[in-house]
Amino acid sequence: MAAGDDRGMVRPDATLARPPVWITVAVSAVVAVGLFALLGPVGLGAAGWAGGGTFLALAAALVARAARQAGAATLGPAGTVTALRTVLTGGVAALVVEDLASPGAVAPAPLVALAVVALVLDGVDGLVARRTRTASELGARFDSEIDAALLAVLSVHVATDLGLWVLGVGAMRYVFVAAGWALPWLRGALPVRRSAKVVAAAQGVALVVASADVLPRPAAVAVVGAALAALTWSFAVSVRWLARTRIPTAPGEGRIRSLYRPEGSPRASEAGAGRGRWRRAAGAALTVAAVLVLGLVLVAPQDGSGLLPEPYLRLPVEGVAGLALLVLLPARARRPLALAAGALLGVWAVLTAFDIGFATVLARPFDPVLDRTLVADGAEFVGSTYGSEAQVAAVVGAVVLGVVLLVGAALAARRVVTRAAAHRRVVLRALGVLASVWLVAAVAGTTTAPGVRLAAASAAAGVADRAEGTAASLRDADAFAAQSRTDPWAGTPPADLLTALRGKDVVLAIVESYGRAALTDPGLAPTVTPVLDRADRELPAAGWGARSGFLTSSVVGSGSWLAHATLLSGLRVDNQQRYLTLTSSDRFTLSAAFRRAGWDTAAVQPGTTRAWPEGAFYGYERAYDVRDLGYRGPSFGWASMPDQFVLDRVDRLERDRPRPRPPIMAEVDLVSSHAPWTPLPHMVGWDQLGDGSVFAGQLPAPGTPATPPRTGYATSVAYTLDALTSWVARSADPDLVVVVVGDHQPAPLVTGPGAGRDVPVSVLTRDPAVLARTAGWGWTDGLRPDPDAPTWPMEAFRDRFLAAFSPR
Repeated sequence: MAAGDDRGMVRPDATLARPPVWITVAVSAVVAVGLFALLGPVGLGAAGWAGGGTFLALAAALVARAARQAGAATLGPAGTVTALRTVLTGGVAALVVEDLASPGAVAPAPLVALAVVALVLDGVDGLVARRTRTASELGARFDSEIDAALLAVLSVHVATDLGLWVLGVGAMRYVFVAAGWALPWLRGALPVRRSAKVVAAAQGVALVVASADVLPRPAAVAVVGAALAALTWSFAVSVRWLARTRIPTAPGEGRIRSLYRPEGSPRASEAGAGRGRWRRAAGAALTVAAVLVLGLVLVAPQDGSGLLPEPYLRLPVEGVAGLALLVLLPARARRPLALAAGALLGVWAVLTAFDIGFATVLARPFDPVLDRTLVADGAEFVGSTYGSEAQVAAVVGAVVLGVVLLVGAALAARRVVTRAAAHRRVVLRALGVLASVWLVAAVAGTTTAPGVRLAAASAAAGVADRAEGTAASLRDADAFAAQSRTDPWAGTPPADLLTALRGKDVVLAIVESYGRAALTDPGLAPTVTPVLDRADRELPAAGWGARSGFLTSSVVGSGSWLAHATLLSGLRVDNQQRYLTLTSSDRFTLSAAFRRAGWDTAAVQPGTTRAWPEGAFYGYERAYDVRDLGYRGPSFGWASMPDQFVLDRVDRLERDRPRPRPPIMAEVDLVSSHAPWTPLPHMVGWDQLGDGSVFAGQLPAPGTPATPPRTGYATSVAYTLDALTSWVARSADPDLVVVVVGDHQPAPLVTGPGAGRDVPVSVLTRDPAVLARTAGWGWTDGLRPDPDAPTWPMEAFRDRFLAAFSPR
C-alpha cells in the first residue's frame, strides 16, 4: 500500500503550476466516460454504467471534501496519477457490477487488464510524489483509499465464484477502520513495515490471478486463501503493536462535552424540558418516516407484486449511495440537489404507481410514450361505469396524489439529507455498514422472502429498463409503418377472395375478456364450460357444426380495440401508437376483403359512444354505436346494454332486411363480460326483448353487495356465451357462418399472474363444406378447444382465414 509514501508538506510554490482539484475531477470524469464507452463492446451495459458512475461520483466527492478540509488547492502530479487509478478502478467496478447484474456478460480479459494497470500505477504515484517533492498527507490518504477500494471491488468479483470468504480480503481494512471507531487506540500511527507492503501487494496479485480464470478452482482457492491468511497476519501484527504502544486515557476523558453541565448552572424549567423532548421526539419520528417513505419508493417493484408487503423488505443500494454522495457535498450544492433528487423520486413514485396499476389490469408496465391516451380512457371508463361524479373524484384524487408524491418526496429528501449532514460522521459510518451488508447479501443471494432478494437495485434497473423501453417505443413507429406496407393480400382481385363463403352471411362475434382462463381456471371453468357443453349437445342436433382453437392476443385485461385491430389487420397491434399508425394507413383488413368481394359490411358496437372514423379504414359501410341500436333499458356496469339485445338488433338491422340482398359480414362486439362485472343481466325470452325496457327489473336493489370479481367475470362470460349460442340455435339460415373469438384475457386481478394471453376462437356453420376448409387447422370439434389445441398468434388469423376460404 501507500503506507511508506513520504508525508511531508507540499512546498509553498507547488500549487502555482498545478491544476486545481476541480479540474482534475472534471478531466477524470471525461476520461471515465470515454473508458466506459470503450467497455461497451465487451459487455458493459446500463447496470455497469450506473455502478461505475456511482463509485466515481462518491470518490470525487470524498476527494473534494478531503481537499477542502486539508486546505489543498491541488492534488499535485502524484494525485493526478492516483486520479487515473481511480478511473481505472471505476472501470473495474463497472464491470463487476455488470457481471453481478448479468452473470457471464463480461469476459475476464478487460477486467483483468484494467486491474493490472491500476496495480502497476500504484507504485508510480508514490514515486512521482517523491521525485517532485509534492508528497502530502492528502495524497497518501487518497492513494491508500483507492488501493483498498480496488481490493474490495476485486474481492466482490472473485467471491461470486470462490465463495463469500473472499470478501474478507476487501473487507479487512474497513473492519480495522470501523473497529477504530469504538477503540480509539486503533487509530494510532503505524510504523512503516516492508512486510505490510509486500502482503498488500500480494492481495491485488492474488485477486487478479483468480479473476483471470487461468487456474483450476482448487488452485485459485489456495492462492486467494494464502493471501487472506497473510493479510490476517499483517493486520494482527499491526493491532498487537498498537495495543502495546497505546496511551491510556484518564477516567472520564472523551465524554461528549455537550453533556457536561457545571454545578450551579440554571436548570431549564420542567415545562420547557418537556416541550424540548417532545419536539426532539417528533423531529426524530418525522425523519424516520421520511427515510421509510424514500426507501419504499426505491424498492417498490414495477409490477403487480407492488401490492404485496414482501417486496418492500429490501435494502436499496441507490438510497445508501445517494445519501452518502449528498452528505459529502458542500452545503450550497447539497440543499438544491436534495430537493431535486426528492422530486425525481416523486416522479418515479408516480410512474411506479402507474406500473403497478397497469400490471394489475394489463399485465404489463406503463409506457409513458405509448400509454398516455389510456390514462384518459381509464377516466372515461370510471365515468361510464360509475357516473360523472366518480370520474371527477377519480381525476381529482389522482392529481392530488401525484402532487403529494412529488412534493412529499422532495421535502422528505431535504429533511433526511439535512439531518444526515448534521451528523455526517455517524451517518457515513452507518452507510458504510449498510453498503457492506448490501454487498454481502448481493454476493450470497440473501432473500427476505421467497424470490425477494435483500440486496435491491430495483430503481436503477427500472430506470434503465424504462429508458431502453422508451427508446424502443420511439423506434417502433417507423418499423411498424414499414411492416404495414408489406401485404401480399392487398392487391388480390375480388374474384379471388373468399370464394368458399360466397352467398353466406358471416358474423364475427368478438366476446369481451373471453380468455383461456374461462375454460381452464378451476375457479372459473365450472361456471362457463357447462354453457358450452350444453351448446355442443344441442347445436349438432339442429344441424350445426363447430371447430375451435386458440389465438394469442396482443393485449391482456384491456385494450379491446387493439386486439380487434390485430385480428382484422394481420399485424400485431399492442399499443396506441401502432393503432394510430395502422388506422392512418391503407392496410388491407379482413373486413375490407369481404367488402371487396361483394359483401355488405357492418360493425355493431354497443360500447362505442362517439364518432368512430376508423370504420372507414376497416372497410365497414355502416357502423352502429350505442345511439343507433334503439335500447331503452338500463346499463349494466360499463356495458350499455345486454348482449342478448345486441344480437337481436343484428337480425333486425341487418340480417332481416328483405331479400334479395348481398350477403352480410358483420362484426358484433359483445360487451356484457366487460369489467367490473356487476350488475349483470340474465336471459329473457327472445320475444320479450322489445326496446330493452324488460331489463329494468334486473337491476339489484340499492345496498346489494357487489359480486366478487372472479364470480362476476365467470357469470358474465357464461351469460354472453348462452345468449350467443341461443341466438345461433334460433337461426334456421343454412347460409349463416359465425366466428366467435375472445379479444383478450381478463385482468390478472381475475386470473392471477402468468395466465398468458390466449383466447378461444370457434367457427360455427351448418355447411360441412365450410368446416372442411378448416380441416388443416387441427382445431378441436365443438366449442371447447382442447387445452393442447393449436395456438396461433392473433395476427396470423387474417391470413389463415383468407387462405382457407379463397381459391387454393
